[in-house]
Amino acid sequence: MRAIKVVDYNPAWPGLFEEGKSRTMELIGGMVDEIHHVGSTSVVGLCAKPKIDIDAVLRSNAMVVEAVERVKVCSDFTFHGDPYSDGMWTFTSGHGSYGTRLYLCGPENPTHFKRMLFRDWLRTHPVDAAEYAALKRKLAAEANGDWKFYTGGKSDFVAKIVRQASA
Repeated sequence: MRAIKVVDYNPAWPGLFEEGKSRTMELIGGMVDEIHHVGSTSVVGLCAKPKIDIDAVLRSNAMVVEAVERVKVCSDFTFHGDPYSDGMWTFTSGHGSYGTRLYLCGPENPTHFKRMLFRDWLRTHPVDAAEYAALKRKLAAEANGDWKFYTGGKSDFVAKIVRQASA
């Protein structure tokens, strides 16, 4: 198992998101309603795994199949399907020590909505962002490469923040 790498915030991350956004627009721009930088790399000052998470929200659910097919034929991306059966079609690509996770979803996707709530809360609540950073570093150190342990260990914190942000 490879170690889970959580690094200090990198001011290059917003630029890497913009590159990923441009690439996404080249591939499926006519189908896209919105593209958002999500995940820890989207929160200034927050430590993160050096992966840029991008949510591309399509204009309609009817466009999902075609958009997925267009991105699948691009040699830059590896397709992972809809791993959590939540309508978030997942692709990854890597460049250097960085990588990108591109998620395609239809409008009104609940997972995308929760990601936006979580991101926006952490951007405006530095105490919670610091608590999340400490949790991530602790879990990465204890996980010994176990991604389920790392991800699962964040679940309660994320759910708490999403509840607060929804209230």
